[in-house]
Amino acid sequence: MHRADAEKHYEALAESYDELWVYSEDYVPWMSGRIASALGLTAGDRIGDIGCGTGLFAREVARAVRPDAGILCVDPSAAMLDRIDTSVPGLRTLRASAEELVRGDVALPPSHRPLDAVWLKEAVHHFEDPAATLTGLTGLLAPQGRLLVVMLPATIAYPLFPAALRRYEELQPDPARLAEALSSAGLAVELSHVEHELRIERERYFAMVRSRYMSVLSTFGDAELEGGLDWMRTAHPEEVLVFPDRFAFILARRNGDAG
Repeated sequence: MHRADAEKHYEALAESYDELWVYSEDYVPWMSGRIASALGLTAGDRIGDIGCGTGLFAREVARAVRPDAGILCVDPSAAMLDRIDTSVPGLRTLRASAEELVRGDVALPPSHRPLDAVWLKEAVHHFEDPAATLTGLTGLLAPQGRLLVVMLPATIAYPLFPAALRRYEELQPDPARLAEALSSAGLAVELSHVEHELRIERERYFAMVRSRYMSVLSTFGDAELEGGLDWMRTAHPEEVLVFPDRFAFILARRNGDAG
């Protein structure tokens, strides 16, 4: 998905984004805890969330870690940034894409330059060149700085219609290849996976699909999407859908003054 299409997708989703992505009461705290643990976050870290959306995970991490400099929430969508909960102390916003940060078109504020730790959750599939962009972002890190990429794997077991799953596999970057690219750039890299069981009421999930909660669904027209939903209704008559939500965690660390 090109940047203009991605921005249009998220502008349309901004108002209902939190409702669509909070699958259950424990999902956001669970994922936020995983992110904080993987990065080894401390209060003294200068932290960034690139592709933050509405700050769902940043606000949980801010409450748990209480970073002295706060968390810099970066996103290219003004509509998303406008939805960030400003009642949570320590959240700062910066409108920029990852590519703009890499090129230097938009500079990090002094309070977060350089970054000690940064995460990107389900953002890399929007990059035109994911490997180059991620490698470029590591240039914003302090010595021993950490970058965490949280992304879906190359294949998923979601109860979507077949055409959506096929298109997802066509468009989704391979986490292993991104890990290799970061390693080749001189970073110390670890690739691991975490999994969370999702239990979502059937009609709620169908409503999420109709709202195109995943960006890949925006590549289907209205008639195609309704046809896919008809298939899903037949294939999934159960009232509650249960399926695994599996994520790849790519943790890259700068080696001293290298980079």
